[in-house]
Amino acid sequence: MQISGAQMVIEALIAEGVDTIFGYPGGAIMNVYDEIYKQNKFHHILNRHEQASVHAAEGYAKASGKVGVALITSGPGFTNAVTGLADAYMDSIPLVVISGQVPMSLIGTDAFQEIDAVGISRSCTKHNYLVTDAKDLPRVLKEAFYIAASGRPGPVHVDIPKDVTAQIEEFNYDIEINLETYKPNVKGNTRQIKKAMEAIAKARRPLFYLGGGIINSNAAYEVRELVHKTGIPAVETFMARGTLSYDDDLLISMLGMHGSYAANMAMSETDLVIGLGARFDDRVTGKLSEFAKNAGVIHVDIDPASISKLVNADFPIVGDIKNVVLEMLGLSDLIDADKYKTWRSNIKNFDELHPLTFHEDSDRLKPQWVIQRVGELLGDSANISTDVGQHQMWAAQFYPFTRPRQWISSGGLGTMGFGFPAAIGVKAATPEKISINFTGDGSILMNCQELMTAVEQKLPVINIILNNNFLGMVRQWQTLFYDKRHSETDLSVQPDFVKLSEAFGGIGYRVHTKEEFDAALKDAVEKNVVAFIEVLVERFENVMPMVPSGGSLFNMMLLEKKEKK
Repeated sequence: MQISGAQMVIEALIAEGVDTIFGYPGGAIMNVYDEIYKQNKFHHILNRHEQASVHAAEGYAKASGKVGVALITSGPGFTNAVTGLADAYMDSIPLVVISGQVPMSLIGTDAFQEIDAVGISRSCTKHNYLVTDAKDLPRVLKEAFYIAASGRPGPVHVDIPKDVTAQIEEFNYDIEINLETYKPNVKGNTRQIKKAMEAIAKARRPLFYLGGGIINSNAAYEVRELVHKTGIPAVETFMARGTLSYDDDLLISMLGMHGSYAANMAMSETDLVIGLGARFDDRVTGKLSEFAKNAGVIHVDIDPASISKLVNADFPIVGDIKNVVLEMLGLSDLIDADKYKTWRSNIKNFDELHPLTFHEDSDRLKPQWVIQRVGELLGDSANISTDVGQHQMWAAQFYPFTRPRQWISSGGLGTMGFGFPAAIGVKAATPEKISINFTGDGSILMNCQELMTAVEQKLPVINIILNNNFLGMVRQWQTLFYDKRHSETDLSVQPDFVKLSEAFGGIGYRVHTKEEFDAALKDAVEKNVVAFIEVLVERFENVMPMVPSGGSLFNMMLLEKKEKK
């Protein structure tokens, strides 16, 4: 059929099964927005900032497993969105971000709201396109969704000049994708998988190192089966929380800079690392020369560029995690689970020596208690998003995750302002779950305008603001490594968060005690509206354990032992 380029965008979104998109209109993308007005196949959520549109699409993608979609205009509309693209690129989140561009005849003339969007996005996208002819749009859009979701997922950017959206051309979406230079290898090498399983059978202290790729490949339940069939203990990265349930006897906990003592010591003592969908990043490894230095390494990843990039793999396996784990399960009879009883006992001793805990020794509430309490009251019924800072690490440490895609946070880029818009996307993707955003008094102000989006769209996100009147994580580093010179991290001058929420049409609570917190959370859940719950927490609480930057995993700063009150 002969339709305009703008209509092609709509038809492609419908053909891809998109039910929700996030965006903000402007001149260069106006033709597409005109076609959105005429259709009723998908829902458009109007954010109040383009960065928030992309973060909301990220939250939607993380919670649903589908490709998230954002639609933005040219110039500042696009530059506002770049942080979201970079965040999605770092965390391997499947997105298609469509931007408007000035007409073809004006490209390169410094026209109003012109920016080299493709040049800017090249380094922070999996792939990008500038569409110069409407007849290419069906192919480009189909490729964009395919590239975003296949292999190692990531964001794809499609830039469309305004006159291209007005061109009339033939639309045929029933086309075969054939990208000669992009052929993800989804099936692992069978011989290499067998060698890896034989190595596991010979190991005395093997350790599963579970990464975010497990979540991306929807392989968590297969991994759970493999862990239990082999009896091998496991540590999770920050991005892998929820792969194993918090109460699984074989889950040690999270490892890394703010991982538990037991998890970091297990990685330091293991003789075989079984890495599944993890990229051995610096926040996990610490000092590379000391990382698991007496261990062999099995590394399974869909991205061949990730294997042996930082830590040499003795058994490299390129393939989709789910496919590889299924093959490993077929060979699990090679493994004698009873062989690792002593190893599991040693790890339990590590945990008993320095458990992941905190001291309730102040007049103000401890932030860790708040997170634990939300877990006790809501548990599996909630999806948990966070902003970035101390509250993020405490949430990763102390929330009782029971399932994959329950945890939504900014990992690689560490983007303050991510949490609230992401939680909006999470709620849009999973309306049956309570959407909680743990945030700080610094992070929440970076995208607080999304209160209007959440209220308008009736997406009842509950924002729990752990207010210590500091940029907490930076303050912690200043306390520990800069002789307590708290340079520009004091946030004592802050808005009235209760009134701020109410001004946008939400509800607000300020709590000082455990009883007040329980009552506020219960009321917010029952009212089912957008909420700010400001919790006044201990100002100088630190996230512990902590591996100093560049230090060895086994050389942790630990919580001082004392009796609880």
